[in-house]
Amino acid sequence: MTTTLIKSIVLLLLTWAASAPAVDAFDVRKLGAKGDGVTLDTVAIQAAIDNCARDHGGTVRFPAGRYLSGSLHLTNGVTLHLDAGARLIGTTNLSLYAQPIPPAFMPEAKWGKWHRGLIVAENAEDIAITGEGVVDGAKVFDPTGEERMRGPHAFVFINCRRVLVRDVTFLDAANYAMFFQASDDVEIRNAKFIGGWDGVHWRGAPERWCQNVKILGCQFYTGDDAIAGRYWNNTVISDCLINSSCNGIRLIGPATRLTIAKNLFRGPGEQPHRTSGEKRRTNMLSGIILQPGAWDATRGPLDDVVIADNVMENVASPVTIWTKPGNTVGKVTVSGLNATGVYRSALSVESWAAEPITNVVFRNVRVEFTGGGLPWPANQVLKGPGVDARPLPAWGLYARHVERLTLEDVRLGLAAADTRPVVHAERVGQLTLDHFKFPPVPGVREPLFTTNVGQLLRQP
Repeated sequence: MTTTLIKSIVLLLLTWAASAPAVDAFDVRKLGAKGDGVTLDTVAIQAAIDNCARDHGGTVRFPAGRYLSGSLHLTNGVTLHLDAGARLIGTTNLSLYAQPIPPAFMPEAKWGKWHRGLIVAENAEDIAITGEGVVDGAKVFDPTGEERMRGPHAFVFINCRRVLVRDVTFLDAANYAMFFQASDDVEIRNAKFIGGWDGVHWRGAPERWCQNVKILGCQFYTGDDAIAGRYWNNTVISDCLINSSCNGIRLIGPATRLTIAKNLFRGPGEQPHRTSGEKRRTNMLSGIILQPGAWDATRGPLDDVVIADNVMENVASPVTIWTKPGNTVGKVTVSGLNATGVYRSALSVESWAAEPITNVVFRNVRVEFTGGGLPWPANQVLKGPGVDARPLPAWGLYARHVERLTLEDVRLGLAAADTRPVVHAERVGQLTLDHFKFPPVPGVREPLFTTNVGQLLRQP
């Protein structure tokens, strides 16, 4: 037997051991849970969790079955393990849902019942949800909730440390599948998110950023943003399939040390975008949209961002970066991007604040746009951004108020002719075009439109 084969077998055994429930796990059925999908099992399941916690932590096991429940409170050292065929289902009785209390300094603290969840954790450490089962939010809508429909999240936690979610499927949450605040060291691996609103949404605050979040090898089929939030430090989103009827990744505030790598963003969405007025929209919006201050005022930097080796299909815009007053953008590098079927907006790098965006690099990028755009009216002034990508005066790239912008080995293509410029750059200190390629369009005299560009450096 070769050394390589021995190592592979050992790794396989270790992986199996890590994912399998403990032999002495607390079985919810032995504590009285029926698992018949009719009996309310909240008390029995919570008893298993509490007994496990009193025993210094361990695993609470859900054998195959349908477990109807209200809010469950997850405490220190407890893992919920859902066997294949196990389904934890949210009750339709909204009075049986509880909420954690956000710190007073969180802007979200005033949201009250909005924080309700099927699984709730507060000030907990070393908690997990694992297994091949399903956490089913059951579309428990609330006519008194946000948008006259949003109900409980599937898994919500605040001020927690060392949280693991692995292999489990989150289905039909009545709000976010996972929502957490002011928490650190969170790993979400090989999980699946289907339906509902956001798949994973997390927030810190100016006084308290979220640290060390990893989302690895997951699948998202969401009606709203697949991944979203703000005040992130040291985040990795990698090797995921992201399908959405809204945005793939939406950052609405500051972030530092953010890596988004080797993901497939694919539209249109397989799950409809649920809002009060748009019940069946499925087109995917931006693949990646980084927009500090877009939803409400935030303060802090967006810096040290690496977007590498991602593939996108049928999105409104591939990468959109903009900032508003109160935020700054430092270094952002986009490399190895391959996008097709981009149907609404160019690549975008925009500062609408007093401070310019410092340094953005696009390297080894291939993007094909659907085209068909008409010339931008000479008297039409581009308005500042709202909350989603919008049509722009260029079909390929729009830049505004940037110190240094580099396009290196970038090739932009069109499925149909577009009579706007390929690039519109204004108030750019240094614009470098190094092996920048694009197709000529008959009748377009000025494919590169620049105004107030300090230095334009061009290579063949």
